[in-house]
This record gives sequence, C-alpha cells and structure tokens, in this order.
Amino acid sequence: MTTDVLSDVLSAVRLTGSVFFDVTAAAPWVAEAPPSAQIATAVQPGAQHAIEYHVLTRGSCWISIVDGEPFEPVQLREGDIAIVPHGEPHAVSSAPGMRATPDLDLHRRPEEVGGLPIRLRAGSDGAGDAHVICGFFSCDVRPFNPLMEALPRFIRVGRGASPATDGLLDQFVLLLARETRHRHPGAQSVLNRLSELMLIEAIRTYMDELGPGQTGWLSGLRDPLVGRALSLLHGEPARAWTLDDLAGACGASRSALAARFAQLTGHAPIHYLTRWRMQLAARRLRDADAKVLAVAQEVGYESEAAFSRAFKRFSGVPPREWRFA
Repeated sequence: MTTDVLSDVLSAVRLTGSVFFDVTAAAPWVAEAPPSAQIATAVQPGAQHAIEYHVLTRGSCWISIVDGEPFEPVQLREGDIAIVPHGEPHAVSSAPGMRATPDLDLHRRPEEVGGLPIRLRAGSDGAGDAHVICGFFSCDVRPFNPLMEALPRFIRVGRGASPATDGLLDQFVLLLARETRHRHPGAQSVLNRLSELMLIEAIRTYMDELGPGQTGWLSGLRDPLVGRALSLLHGEPARAWTLDDLAGACGASRSALAARFAQLTGHAPIHYLTRWRMQLAARRLRDADAKVLAVAQEVGYESEAAFSRAFKRFSGVPPREWRFA
C-alpha cells in the first residue's frame, strides 16, 4: 500500500486556511503581527496554532521576525509568498527596520457574515503602492505534528519558484488577487481553499529545494528508504509493527532502517508510530460520540488501559478529558 504521507498529516492535523486582511498600503507604512499564540483562537476559534502568511500582489515591501534569534529583514517583491510557520512576531513594512505596536483587537474574527477579508489601508493617504493579502493557517500541534517540527522559521517563495508544476504558485497569487478584488458570491470560501492549496504547494517547493545533507521529516519523505517506511506506517497505523517487520517490508536491514530513520526524522520508527497513533486518536476523540475503547482499537491497542496511559504520556491529559482540553 502506498500512502500519500503529506496529505495524511495535513488531514490529521486539521489544516484550515483563511484570508484575513486585504491591505492597500502607501509608503511609509508598517504593520506588526503579535505572536500567533496570542491571537490563534481569535482568528480561528478552537485553533491550537496559527501559521501566518503574506502574499504580495503588487509593489514591494520588507518582512522581518522581530523576536528571538537575529533575523535579517527580507525584501518581498510582487508575486512573493512569505510564511511564518511558528507564529513568531514579525513586522511587514515599506522599508527595513520599521516597527509598530501590534493591534490585538484587529485580529478578532468579525461576527457578521462575509466579514472577511478585512480591507485595510496603511501608511500615507497617497495612492497605494503595495497590495498585500494576509491570512492564517490553523492546525493542531498536539499531540504530534511532524510537519510543524520540520518547518523552518521563515519560508519565502518567489515568482517562478515551482517550475516543476508550471508556475502553480503564480496562478494561486493571481487568483487570490482577483477574488479579493471582485468579491464574487462564495469568494470567502474560494479564498480559504486557495490559501490552503497555496501552502501545500509552497511546502512542496520548499521540499524540492532541500539539499541532500539536510535532515528533518520532509527530508525523510524524499528519502527512498525512510519515505517507504513512513508510507507503510501511515498506511497501516493499527498494525502491530515491529522493527523487523518494517525493515523486511522496506527491503533493508533492521540496523540500516533504524539509523537512517532516526537520522532524518529524529525518531525511532516505532516511537514515531506511537506518536502518530496518538495524533490520529486525538482527532477521533474530538467526536462527542467516540468511545475510548473503540478509538484505542482503531489505532492498534487492544487494551483501553494501555492506550490511556500512552495517550496521557504524549498529550498530558487522559483520553476522556481530551475533547474538553
């Protein structure tokens, strides 16, 4: 069985996109985003984490992460997509080094139907020389999100960055600009779906640019041996896999698989499987009608007690409390 592991993870962590701001700006201008942990539930009720993104459809601007380790400002040009995966505070401005006070109230989701995206003007009263579409991707990060562990602090994807897919990202940028401009019926749903597709394509582009010596879960997906092992584990997560079974199915020795898997993903194969089972279980436990024993059996546990111990170890709460956590 061949499993699309990236799609499997994106589904299990409940990735949801939204276009939040439609910004027309005239220099000088600056907008600063607070840490996403402060606004995640405001922009998407129930969200564990928010990834922020900016799409420049006209003009140019600068973006810089303004907290933590030093980060040089990056210039964005028309057609560029900037993603801040871990929700660090950052500033977007007409010139590098500009700062502003984040407006937390601005990030509260409008209650009225059709309230998104919020149209904003920034900077001087002159004709806008930059147009930026800004939004969020909400997702689960607990108990286990291997994709988030693998993403860097910042991703910039420029025009023509995905030649293997015939400029698909460029088309997403054009479609986003059109939908925000015309606001046809159903535009909000179209914008949200476009943003989700744009993120997936940006991740695939980032994967294509990874060097042969780089490590991480995404590098593991590209590796013939580790990618095969991940596909098998995701294809049959409830199976009573052993390292010997998995190595045999991959056509590799036990030691070779264990070493390569740990080198690239940071996890031993069976430990990875256990964590992935907890993520699948966490999603199922959100259903009000889900019985703990049934969920335990779905992810490969015969004993509810053994499953409950494992789930609490990775999530911090027992299964019966998870849906209220």
